[in-house]
Amino acid sequence: MDGNIWLAFGLTLFAGLATGIGSILAFFTKTTNTKFLSFALGFSAGVMIYVSMVEIFFKAKDSLVGELGIVKGSWVTVISFFGGMLVIGLIDQLIPQEGNPHEVKKVEDMDKKPSTLKDKSLLKMGTFTALAIAIHNFPEGIATFTATLQDPALGIPIAIAVAIHNIPEGIAVSVPIYYATGSKRKAFKLSFLSGVAEPAGAIIAYLLLMPFLTDTLFGIIFAGVAGIMVFISLDELIPAAKRYDETHRSIYGVISGMAVMAISLLLML
Repeated sequence: MDGNIWLAFGLTLFAGLATGIGSILAFFTKTTNTKFLSFALGFSAGVMIYVSMVEIFFKAKDSLVGELGIVKGSWVTVISFFGGMLVIGLIDQLIPQEGNPHEVKKVEDMDKKPSTLKDKSLLKMGTFTALAIAIHNFPEGIATFTATLQDPALGIPIAIAVAIHNIPEGIAVSVPIYYATGSKRKAFKLSFLSGVAEPAGAIIAYLLLMPFLTDTLFGIIFAGVAGIMVFISLDELIPAAKRYDETHRSIYGVISGMAVMAISLLLML
């Protein structure tokens, strides 16, 4: 268990700090590889949807049915699944529109000269975007941590999927902050801090939940995690993949992500 805990923290940290990769790409590349991002975001969505619906949901159900019986356990699983969706949906509603993390930003936007006058509206937008992404990353951190703790073979692909989708979020923070301030350091710092929320979520999950973790509580959390990941895939990843897409790469990415996850699960049998 101790080894799994450190692995869970490590994977969550890796996933969260991928926002910094997006920030670095914004500074050191000239164009956005939209083909790669479209496929990669679709791939992440495919991994998350498949593993949530095929593996995590049913592991949660098995745990709850074993503790509560077939009828009550099944009902609690479904309620927890949609409860996870409700939580992440409420977080979306509470985020100010100025900080919408779903807005696509490209590396090309960095070619614009930073304003000599500090552009307060862009600074505000970039700051809100960083805050919004941090809030989003918090439950994602709990999801990655919990999945890895239960089964490291599940946690690794989930962490990679979350990391891929954090890369364009890093760009979304860096572009407006840099354009408003002219400071790459400040842009990178905010991008980096927004990703730190992911391991912070893992630490809080560990401190608050681990002392009380029973099979029933685990089942409820795991079903909620499945709901959170499906919601993020449908609300964030697939729409973002489509916005970067000019052909059908995003849907090919979704199918590829599902196929890779399916084969991975079969190889674990």
